[in-house]
Amino acid sequence: MHANTFFWRTQDQQEIDYIEERDGKMWAYEMKWSSKAKASFSKTFTQAYPEHELQLIHRENYYEWLAGG
Repeated sequence: MHANTFFWRTQDQQEIDYIEERDGKMWAYEMKWSSKAKASFSKTFTQAYPEHELQLIHRENYYEWLAGG
């Protein structure tokens, strides 16, 4: 499946680690080493792109995410 990939950051240094755009929809991912880490997704991003999916990727779900599961 083809996806456009992006990194997103504001001038205030708010950022999203990895973004995929497929069929007009955005999937935003925050990458953390610890599965106990809290993902903080920028409100600027979530307000600008209301039709999106957010997901925290960590060492315990990384391989599943790579496999597309």
